[in-house]
Amino acid sequence: MADSRIYMVAGLGNPGNKYAQTRHNIGFTVVDSLLKHNCFPPEKSRFDADYSKGVIDGLNVVLMKPQAYMNRSGPPVQKLASYFKIHVSDIIVVHDDLDLDFGRLRIAGNRGHGGHNGIRSIIEVLGTKAFVRIRVGVGRPQGQHDVTGHVLGRFSSEEAGMLDTVVSRSAEACVAVMDQGATAAMNAYNTRG
Repeated sequence: MADSRIYMVAGLGNPGNKYAQTRHNIGFTVVDSLLKHNCFPPEKSRFDADYSKGVIDGLNVVLMKPQAYMNRSGPPVQKLASYFKIHVSDIIVVHDDLDLDFGRLRIAGNRGHGGHNGIRSIIEVLGTKAFVRIRVGVGRPQGQHDVTGHVLGRFSSEEAGMLDTVVSRSAEACVAVMDQGATAAMNAYNTRG
């Protein structure tokens, strides 16, 4: 039955106030936006994840934020997907990406982890790369080889001023993947500046 299909949007980040509103937690921020703007019920906790199940554009969707640290994102994603019987191809993972300028989006499927520890963990646990990713650009700091401080840092004042727009577009991209399919969503969002 077509109406029994369930999608999952997994926003990646690190738990705790220390990491709130940092570049590495952009996935959490996008999921929070989807929760708020689609009137989902209050989040529950299970399998080391905060999640809520609701409806977006007539589609059944589980919105989730792994509460293990970033490099252990895989088990919560896998366990919750298994619990709700969500197919791997119906999982959308939202995460920060150093290789894209701040605010740029790239929808991708079936590609490697690109050095992102959260994605590495998910690929290892699922045993496949066949999920969709929304890569949200946070930029790479100029002339620095150690990027940890950058990704774990808070947004600059200039970035903060654009953040609502970036988060809204990222949330729209998630919905487009579910509504139109990944290829159509890529055509719509990967070409934008």
